Amino acid sequence: MALISLKSLGVTMSAPLFSNLDLSIDSGDRLGIVAANGRGKSTLLKCLTGELEPTTGDITRTRGLRVGHVEQSVASALLGRTFYQVVADALPPEQADSEMWRVDMVLDSLDVPEPMREREMQALSGGWQRLALIARVWVTDPDVLLLDEPTNHLDLARISQLETWLNALPREVPVIIASHDRAFLDATTNRTLFLRPEQSPVFSLPYSRARDAVDEVDASTGRKFQRDMKVAQQLRRQAAKLNNIGINSGSDLLTVKTKQLNQRAEKLEEAANPAHREKSAGAIKLANRGTHAKVLITLDDAAVETPDGTLLFRTGKRHLCQGDRIVLLGRNGVGKSRFVTLIRNAILEPDTVRNVKVTPSTVLGYSDQALSGISGDDTPLAMVSRGYDVGEQRARSLLAGAGVVIEMQERRIGVLSGGQKARLMMLALRLANPNFYLLDEPTNHLDIDGQEALEEELLKHQASCLLASHDRSFIRAVGNRFWLIEKRKLTEVEDPENFFREVAEGAV
Repeated sequence: MALISLKSLGVTMSAPLFSNLDLSIDSGDRLGIVAANGRGKSTLLKCLTGELEPTTGDITRTRGLRVGHVEQSVASALLGRTFYQVVADALPPEQADSEMWRVDMVLDSLDVPEPMREREMQALSGGWQRLALIARVWVTDPDVLLLDEPTNHLDLARISQLETWLNALPREVPVIIASHDRAFLDATTNRTLFLRPEQSPVFSLPYSRARDAVDEVDASTGRKFQRDMKVAQQLRRQAAKLNNIGINSGSDLLTVKTKQLNQRAEKLEEAANPAHREKSAGAIKLANRGTHAKVLITLDDAAVETPDGTLLFRTGKRHLCQGDRIVLLGRNGVGKSRFVTLIRNAILEPDTVRNVKVTPSTVLGYSDQALSGISGDDTPLAMVSRGYDVGEQRARSLLAGAGVVIEMQERRIGVLSGGQKARLMMLALRLANPNFYLLDEPTNHLDIDGQEALEEELLKHQASCLLASHDRSFIRAVGNRFWLIEKRKLTEVEDPENFFREVAEGAV
């Protein structure tokens, strides 16, 4: 018997998020849930826990089933608690006195250092907060584990560690993962659910292979739809001809035949299913104004330092050339973001940075992890119309195309979702019309469609860029040069695979 069974499940908000969903969760399942931003992944997880009642359909759980749910955000009540307390507080009162060893065991399994355990949540990075939430749920010994965007804010080493940890969990405990991290899904899942408003297909495959399978199903459905509609049109044309002949001849037989042909056409049209088209969360388009310069930036053994002047590494003699898509590789804390800041300062304030020469025709497009280029107190409409001199009507059209609907355009940017803010930042980059992109974690908050759109735009425009990312799929798709920072040195490597492998092996 399945631990959880869904029958004809559906949830409708302003429109259906999903419907007619039949799904069973069994021991050994590692299920990835894939959908665009705001299309029901978190909602489905809440239905599985019983927190949210579905609009239609039924959920059956085995008696006494304990469902552990790791949500995306940290409850404000936990921010003043230490890492250790957050986990320990999750133990039932009857276990708190005699089974506190469970907390240490879980924290050890996640390699949480002793000093980190005593730090308050509000002083932790987003990545450590995420691990605290996972530990808080796992210490309760759930029968089913639900994870909502578990890799958000994690660096590559922590992502690899989480993959190893998940793959070592007891197989009888199903794990359900809602995520936009394609490489993570490939490493941790054996089934994939594509959550859709009408029919949601499920494949007993990890993400990439399931994506190929669902694309083929959609293509086959599209071809059959075109064939059926073509046959229906032919039947209606034939019926029209017979109808004219029947009217002129007064033949009852032809009148009956005409009715039969039209009925066949109607049945075909009613049964025909068009191929699924994912409703876009907002278009991502970039620009490249180009430049005649071959070399955009020259590094003459520049020093990358912490704010207090401590040397992190030296760059050596390097050139960033037109058409280069350079990915910075390195473990957390080696100085990737500081290097990105150094390049930005060299472009915007060239006299303040030593040993970095920037070609005068270089025009910067910059986005950092915090999306600091967009002010939370501004409105999208004011930001675009004032900042890029496009006029209100054009600004409204651009915002709508980027996924910021009319009713959100005059609200504070701070109330937008993470996905909407990311797409707004991409619109700002496009309007800046740069010829050099400097991107620090650009896929944060983007769904898979958004990630793929960004990849396509960077490649299509042959954009020159320097980027730091923990998204392995994005790195593999975009990068054509790779700079590795380790042991206080910057070296060029042929590809990122050795680095990925070393990080993964270090997490075992």
